[in-house]
Amino acid sequence: MILTKAQYDEIAQCLVSVPPTRQSLRKLKQRFPSQSQATLLSIFSQEYQKHIKRTHAKHHTSEAIESYYQRYLNGVGKNGAAPVLLELANEVDYAPSLMARIILERFLQEHEEAPPSKSVINSMLRDPSQIPDGVLANQVYQCIVNDCCYGPLVDCIKHAIGHEHEVLLRDLLLEKNLSFLDEDQLRAKGYDKTPDFILQVPVAVEGHIIHWIESKASFGDECSHHAYLHDQFWSYWNR
Repeated sequence: MILTKAQYDEIAQCLVSVPPTRQSLRKLKQRFPSQSQATLLSIFSQEYQKHIKRTHAKHHTSEAIESYYQRYLNGVGKNGAAPVLLELANEVDYAPSLMARIILERFLQEHEEAPPSKSVINSMLRDPSQIPDGVLANQVYQCIVNDCCYGPLVDCIKHAIGHEHEVLLRDLLLEKNLSFLDEDQLRAKGYDKTPDFILQVPVAVEGHIIHWIESKASFGDECSHHAYLHDQFWSYWNR
């Protein structure tokens, strides 16, 4: 169904006071029953990411990092099995996976001879069993699996959904007997930046001539439309 600008604004405004948890998503679905779970989740994720970008800097000052690390040490010192990092992230209104990254980097700086590389940090976040401290590994794991907007688990889900939508679009084009070139075929022809599909014979949709299609498995708010226009769409249109 079509979502009006007024309906979108109402959902976005509601999200201002909603914490980023699965429980909040259920409440959101109850309040807006006419909207699909996928639509609400996509809007939820985009609005939360905007919030994180606005507040990112204050969580990365040396004072904040040291404060979080000491609170983590104190917490696990009392009860290593308690979700100390997850509760800390929720308390300071920061994404659990990003909080886990802060604490992991600080821990490795203290226990390793050389500063940890980004690739090492990413690898440990993807597989917490690589973390040399069992308690911290468990804390990081809890943050990863309970974060519905950030982290390696979310990245895998987004990638899978994006690929699924491209497959569905390809099947639809084949079903309609439309002639097209996909991204791999275009790259083989030497194109650098390409849409997902270029129609070899353009079609008309609701009075508009369609030459190419870019699949985005996310909600198209004004901010994302502007970013995609700047990063991708204008170059496709000019070409």
